[in-house]
Amino acid sequence: QVQLVESGGGLVQAGGSLRLTCEVSGGTFSDYHMGWFRQAPGKERESVAAINWNGMNTYYADSPKGRFTVSRDNAKNTVYLQMNSLKPEDTAVYFCAAKNRRSNSDFQVPDYYFWGQGTQVTVTS
Repeated sequence: QVQLVESGGGLVQAGGSLRLTCEVSGGTFSDYHMGWFRQAPGKERESVAAINWNGMNTYYADSPKGRFTVSRDNAKNTVYLQMNSLKPEDTAVYFCAAKNRRSNSDFQVPDYYFWGQGTQVTVTS
């Protein structure tokens, strides 16, 4: 069973930066596309960014585009989300997720099925 553990969340002022890390175990990391999602209080979970299995292709939702960068290190079984120029509206619980690249679903399609527990990001004005 694939397990995902996020870290790196915290409290930051608007305009600041955070880097989220997601460590993956229990599978062959390079078999999986990886995604980052977030859920703010009272809102539905939304896709933030995604990266394909070999890191050659990335996707960003409109809101974080130009501010967030997703990357992965297949040697370390880790995916990252670098978040710059943070805004109060970025406040949410951030989740990483995985799906097998052989599932016949493009990496940017948000039908992920392995999930981490989430890490809280709070941005103050």
